[in-house]
Amino acid sequence: MPSVTRLLPTPEAHDLLELTREIADKELAPHADDFEARGEFPRELIRTLGRSGLLGLPYSAEYGGAEQPYEVYLQVLEILASRWVGIAETVSVHTLACYPLAHHGTAEQRERWLPDMIGGELLGAYCLSEPAGGSDAANLATKATRDGETYRVSGTKAWITHAGVADFYNVFCRTGGPGPKGISCLLAPADTPGLNPQAREKTMGLRSSPVAQIALDDAVVPAERLIGGEGEGFRIAMGALDSGRLGIAACAIGLAQGALDYAVNYARERVQFGKPIIDLQGLGFLLADASTQITAARALMLHAARLRDAGLPYSIEAAKTKLFATDMAMQVATDAVQVLGGAGYVADHPVERYFREAKVLQIVEGTNQIQRMVIARSLAKD
Repeated sequence: MPSVTRLLPTPEAHDLLELTREIADKELAPHADDFEARGEFPRELIRTLGRSGLLGLPYSAEYGGAEQPYEVYLQVLEILASRWVGIAETVSVHTLACYPLAHHGTAEQRERWLPDMIGGELLGAYCLSEPAGGSDAANLATKATRDGETYRVSGTKAWITHAGVADFYNVFCRTGGPGPKGISCLLAPADTPGLNPQAREKTMGLRSSPVAQIALDDAVVPAERLIGGEGEGFRIAMGALDSGRLGIAACAIGLAQGALDYAVNYARERVQFGKPIIDLQGLGFLLADASTQITAARALMLHAARLRDAGLPYSIEAAKTKLFATDMAMQVATDAVQVLGGAGYVADHPVERYFREAKVLQIVEGTNQIQRMVIARSLAKD
């Protein structure tokens, strides 16, 4: 299998990636096709990752995290995604769901709730999108009204990963007037009265990962579960998405690497016209381009991650990385199917699944059209 040469910051990081490869190869990869075919969420496998410390990698050791640099965490995600992108997406979304509390919660809130969240005992979800507002998050309609020591929340959230299996939900809701300054964030436990996951969506790919609407029917959330102050929710949401976009980019790079590895191995063994098809220039060049694009995406991702780790602005670089990596993954998955020909179009080979899974990465956590808008606006500024 083609290897990836990595420059890691510490020996500990090297050991962590070796552990990740071992878990991915022994515990995850053998089960991917079965869980995806059945559309079953692999909760016990996620608990295995939690016990191995892989669900709290970028968070503080004070609360049970591994306190790893983001550049290391993203490469863990990439390795997981190269074996099973559904698992990597779960880790990415859970890490995203821990962000509001970890970065904006009070010391008391973090002490009470964060250890179980990043330790893997509890699984998180992130409720921002709505049926009438996905990309236009600043105009969300879900309403929360203060009622003594609680908030009463009504509205509908859409496209929520982990709906129905999560233990906690970050609910972004309107506590004030219109626009971004009226939005707040509530950390709602799954057993919140009036918080009702709806029927699962029938998705093209990532079928092991449940996605559904969350209906909030006068849901009662304790006021002590307000994260940040009232009106700070939109700022929290956008900060989380900057980090989350890098997570999705890592998933895309891992998926593309897995597709390339499979296509290369197939092309080495498949003989036509008296030679392995990898020696036919048309296919050899296709694979060469894929390998180059993956390396370029990885470099973009690591650059953005290192900016984040250094405390420097990285929002625009995150948008560039998410845009480039996910478009690249869609193209590489398409080309992997082409290398296999008819064999790539059937479920006997995983490239068919990679092709279906790559598409959603261009959509989630800000569509690639939104990423282009973010980048273009930054160029227009003085």
